[in-house]
Amino acid sequence: MAGKDAALILDMHFARTSAPPSELADAFHDVYIPIHPNEHITAAAERADKERVRETGRWLVRHATDRYSVTVGLALIAAVGAVDDIPLIQTIGLLSNWFGPLAAHALERQPGGTEALLWLADRVTGWGRVYVVEALCRLNDPGARHWLLRRACDGDFLNAYFVGKVAQTASLHEAITEPCVDANIIDHTGRLLLVMTYSQGMGMTLARYPQAEEVLAAHLRHLKRLGPTASRYCLAAWLADSMGEQGDAGSIGPVQRWQPYREDYLALLERDDWCETARNALAANDPGILRLVETDSGRQLRAFVNRPVNDEK
Repeated sequence: MAGKDAALILDMHFARTSAPPSELADAFHDVYIPIHPNEHITAAAERADKERVRETGRWLVRHATDRYSVTVGLALIAAVGAVDDIPLIQTIGLLSNWFGPLAAHALERQPGGTEALLWLADRVTGWGRVYVVEALCRLNDPGARHWLLRRACDGDFLNAYFVGKVAQTASLHEAITEPCVDANIIDHTGRLLLVMTYSQGMGMTLARYPQAEEVLAAHLRHLKRLGPTASRYCLAAWLADSMGEQGDAGSIGPVQRWQPYREDYLALLERDDWCETARNALAANDPGILRLVETDSGRQLRAFVNRPVNDEK
């Protein structure tokens, strides 16, 4: 039934051919308005004159001060909008926690929607990023692969909802197993793998990722070639910890499956150059390293195990 009350208001409004869009400015404040695409609101938009619906949607998005009315306006644009509406959709989509689902849906339906979604994806976080990245994965446009392989994960816990979709849509296992892979893909692959170690109940887990072993092996191979940075040290440490006994059993399954890869990550963390990089980053108060050394497993790493007591403050 969600959306039927709003659809009734729209039907009554569009039945009066002279009714201006401003009449809807406060019409939805006491009505439940879904923030996701809704079949009833879409049907109401499709029953009326398309140009009038479009103009009404534009007016509500631009001028309404009630977010429920703005949401209905965006839903109307999503249903019957045109390419000319893309800048307006992107602008309201920046308020992505609320308007992200409809903005992503509206852009997904437009010619050239991939480019418009990529613009928005670079500017939103949290739930908004989930909606936009999922839309990009649904489109499965080769033009989005470069971005999906390098920038989809921004470190937010909610990335767990889309990591599996990104890995499969962008064919991560094919990209990471190439002999020459740029550093951005390698570092981003580490973030994708780490998110999969705690993603049960949200998205694809490491245990259920079909190419997990292949991608882990390739990631390790490239790390050995590239050498350390502070962020790579942290990722290797978190991956080693997350694939061990302290990891999320629902996401990783039996730890024995990951033991060879865990040992390889730990071996990297033992190397002199990796330890020196980590110590220098700690001295520079790198946020990631500081967070790592606050954990029991982090304090036991060779780079930090003999730290002076004063450094722990």
